[in-house]
Amino acid sequence: MGISNLSRYMGISKSTILRRIQSIAGQTKRPVIISNQTYEVDELWTFIGEKANPIWIIYALCRETKEVFDFTIGARSNENISRLTGLLLLSNPARIFTDRLSNYRTLIPSCIHIVQRGGTNHIERKNLTLRTNFKRTVRRTICFSRSKAMLEVCLKIYFWG
Repeated sequence: MGISNLSRYMGISKSTILRRIQSIAGQTKRPVIISNQTYEVDELWTFIGEKANPIWIIYALCRETKEVFDFTIGARSNENISRLTGLLLLSNPARIFTDRLSNYRTLIPSCIHIVQRGGTNHIERKNLTLRTNFKRTVRRTICFSRSKAMLEVCLKIYFWG
């Protein structure tokens, strides 16, 4: 449900809804990081405001627990991907599975980086579930994020709330 629909349904202003969403997101906690885990990293395309403003959600999923380790929002560049992979490497992962995006080869050490068929099945399933349940990520929708900050807040609630 969008912000306007929530506002009408609950009978309170849009700004109150937005403040409550931000408050809830501020109370979310990332999962506890356990070393020597296997992770999958992938990116998901969406847009902000209009389809002319594409943006990528890049996130890592723990293969054993199916929890989202962390995410970043921005262009599919080495700078944005390295924010995520840098944190991931600090957790001393056993293996990291990715797709064939060339950026990963330069950012993840080859001894733990694995690109293979079926290696990202769990995170691809998470992408499908995310697109189904989180209308801000659907490609053909009237519900979209108007700001990067609001998209980030909503993703925090979805992943960790």
